[in-house]
Amino acid sequence: MNFDYEFGNQYYNYYYPTGIKSTKYLIMAPEQSQKNQPGIEYLMNPKPIFDDPKYKGSGKLSGKVAIITGGDSGLGRACAIAYVKEGAKVVIPYYNEHKDASDTKNYIEKLGGECLLLAGDITDKNFSHVIVNKTLERFKKIDILVNNAGVQYQQDSLEEISDEQFDWTMKVNIYGMFYLTKEVLPHLNKGSSIINLTSVTTFYGDPQLIDYVTTKGAIVGFTRALARNLALKNIRVNAIAPGFFWTPLQPACWVKEKIPSLGADAAMARGAMPYELAPTFVFLASSDSSYMTGQVIHNNGGQIMG
Repeated sequence: MNFDYEFGNQYYNYYYPTGIKSTKYLIMAPEQSQKNQPGIEYLMNPKPIFDDPKYKGSGKLSGKVAIITGGDSGLGRACAIAYVKEGAKVVIPYYNEHKDASDTKNYIEKLGGECLLLAGDITDKNFSHVIVNKTLERFKKIDILVNNAGVQYQQDSLEEISDEQFDWTMKVNIYGMFYLTKEVLPHLNKGSSIINLTSVTTFYGDPQLIDYVTTKGAIVGFTRALARNLALKNIRVNAIAPGFFWTPLQPACWVKEKIPSLGADAAMARGAMPYELAPTFVFLASSDSSYMTGQVIHNNGGQIMG
């Protein structure tokens, strides 16, 4: 994979493996990496844009209470900000990214919103119990659950995926979602919404993310089965399959040389900032999607179509 880099204009020429075709596309970030998952937002260059100042709330989630795992940064932060603008109160369980979480809470409070931060490990079943209890203690109810937290690791072959990595990826991406959804479910009422984050990689099978793709495929199945199970209770379950968004997960996963090319293979030839996914989170949580359940919304710049 070869590149011609024009940093001043923020462009790369991307040469496909055949070496024949090249496409000039806008990059979002220069080469960089982070050592630990799921990554730290305040260390990123440039900083992700998580709030669209042109986005004006219209009370679509007024009085609602939402739990957003991994809402301290990335797509979860963009979701939390949009929900607050729409009138919701948010609970953000996160791992150990304390500064990112604090920054998010401060931003929400400047908007006049309410935010409860809860640090812990979602692979621990007991943490799900804590999340639900603290949410009910503070806000008295739960209306929306967004299973957003996840990890991904780049490995070139199946043989390079250690048993420990496979186990951890499964536990974070699948077990954590299962534990929290099961804990939340008894407290959801008619009109509630569950939103799960899968990935575009599930639909084309990224060869360097085998264990991650496996978990994200499982999330699609979980979403569809649970949606049918809860349909007559009028609790909707849907999923979002994002393409490349500039979030902490990217520099924490990929080798630094790959960062500028992420998003190049989308039809729009670019990646996206987190705020561009925020309206999709709002749509699935609000009554605008009242007749939608068991669906996967693809927001990927045309990387996967149909």
